[in-house]
Order: sequence, then structure tokens, then C-alpha cells
Amino acid sequence: MTALQNDVFLRALLREPVPYTPIWMMRQAGRYLPEYCETRRRAGNFMGLCTNPELATEVTLQPLERFPLDAAILFSDILTVPDAMGLGLYFAEGEGPKFERPLTDEASILALAAPDPTDRLRYVLDAVSSIRKALDGRVPLIGFSGSPWTLACYMVEGGSSSDFRKVKALMYDRPDLMHHILKVTTRAVIDYLNAQIEAGAQAVMVFDTWGGALSHAAYETFSLAYMAEIIASLPREREGRRVPSIVFTKNGGQWLEKIAAIGCDGVGLDWTTDIAQARQRVGSKVALQGNFDPNALFANPAAIEAEAARILAAYGHGSGHVFNLGHGISQFTPPENAGVLVEAVHRLSRSYHAA
Repeated sequence: MTALQNDVFLRALLREPVPYTPIWMMRQAGRYLPEYCETRRRAGNFMGLCTNPELATEVTLQPLERFPLDAAILFSDILTVPDAMGLGLYFAEGEGPKFERPLTDEASILALAAPDPTDRLRYVLDAVSSIRKALDGRVPLIGFSGSPWTLACYMVEGGSSSDFRKVKALMYDRPDLMHHILKVTTRAVIDYLNAQIEAGAQAVMVFDTWGGALSHAAYETFSLAYMAEIIASLPREREGRRVPSIVFTKNGGQWLEKIAAIGCDGVGLDWTTDIAQARQRVGSKVALQGNFDPNALFANPAAIEAEAARILAAYGHGSGHVFNLGHGISQFTPPENAGVLVEAVHRLSRSYHAA
């Protein structure tokens, strides 16, 4: 593999000295970019884009052509895993993801099995290899998966949900069945992330998008424990260097210390957590990733720069901060505003890393 020309993102995750604070953006390859929309049109639909390694490579690199980002993230979807488990993923226009065969009864739950990622998810692994080759060492490539709890939410609800009524009813009523789903899905996620690393991913991230919807006790039992198992099952090193892991629970600020204790290298923050307090709470145990409010990108350039400056100042001096949005970038974001943020972070952060 080609040597990395820019490893600032990886070094920041390991809290090693860096010349500036690295930045990438969740959902940085997406509908806010007109070139992405054109590629998606050529693919026919979203799944056509996800399952075509050549086009997935194309859209992964598009934001890097516009902005000097410090990492690329694999273009895929968290729901490819339950799709490979036989649930039949499809995207209804204007309604988001749905499953043809959600987990609606005990029989379907007990029949659930972890897929072989080298078979049912070969298109993702081929995309990872293709993207690594196309990057040619420019920046590191991040692989990812949804957390078992977040995937289970979609698998039981049959799609997106505003109240998680079905999955929570199952969790409280039949915790044995809920744990069966989570155990099988954890096995699937472990195999999937390990396969991504083998294919060339240089860091991995677990997206626990719906962990924050759980009660305090339920979070530890039904989400955090399974993410800890995943982190413990990942290789620590490949190609002669550390493969860092990041865990992100949206609305998970109350559990920062517990997340930091599971062995991950970085903890993602949404915009509701104060990053200065978060740094005090986790100490030198982990790096922090975040936590710019994505909607601040609709403001004027001076306001965007001011908010970036505020977050950088709140984190303070030293390494261990990967700048990011607190959640995915909106499809309505003006691309030039994303460029303002990247430039501001690179410029303003250097004073916090001076010797």
C-alpha cells in the first residue's frame, strides 16, 4: 500500500502531536454536492450507488476534490448489514429506508444469522479496496458500521421511527429475544469491520445513532455492552500502524466516561455536549471527535468561522481533537459554507498545536 502523505487524523485520534486539528465531516459525500447528485442519478438509485464499487469510489473522493479534508469515509450505508441478513432493504421515495421482512415474531428473530461479509457484502469490501487504491495515500480511509442497537431499531421497526415503540416494547417484554438480535448483530458487525480493515480501512467508526433514545440503565445493557464487545474484537494494528476506533452515540453525552472506558480510541460528540467539559471528564483516555452543529453551516461565513473558533478554544491546546459535525451534513447545505468551515479549522487550530 502507498505510504500516507497526510496522517494527521490518525495521529490526532491517538493523541500524538499534530500541526493542526484535522477535520472531516459526517456524510461528507452526500446530496449537498451537485456532483454527488449527478453520480447518484447515473446509478439509478441509492442502493445502485452503494452496490457499485466504482461509483462508490467516485462519490467517496468527490468531497476531497473540493475541500482539503483530512480523512475519507467509505461511501455505504449502515443498513447494508441487516440487508445481508435477509431483511430486504429498499428506499421508498421521500420515506427513507425500509425493510421488506422486518423482525416481527419470535421465529424470524431466532432464524437470524450473521452473514459472511466476504460473500453477501463483497461489494462493500471491493469498494474499500478500490477507494484505498484511488486515494493513493492522500488521506486515511475510515470504515464504519451501525451499532447493534441502532441496527436492531431498524430491523424491528421495519424502517425509521419517531418513538421506537416496537423495538422498546420487545426490549422490555422479551429481553431474551432482544439480546438474541443484538448478539447475532454484534457478530455480524465484528466480522464486517474486520473485513473492512482487511480490505484497507485505516480507522473504523461505530455509529450508535439511536443509543441516546434509551434509558440510562437500558443504554448500558442493550447498547454499550455490545459496542464494548465489538471494540475488543477489532485488530489493534495493520500495515505496521495502529487502526484507531471511534464510537459515536448521538445524544450520549451523559455516558461519556463509560464510552471512553470500553477501549475505543475516540469518542464522537454531538453538538449538545460542551467539548471543554467532555475533555475534563475523559482526561487523556480517548480523543474527542466533534462537535459543530450541522445547522450552523447555514449561517454566514463569519458566523461559521466564529463557531469553529469557539469549539477550538473550548477544546484548548494539545492533540486529541478531530473536528467534525455533531451529526451528518444536511443535503441543503451550501457547499461553499462547508469549505469555509474546513479552511477556518485548519487556519485557526494551528496556534493550539504550537510547541
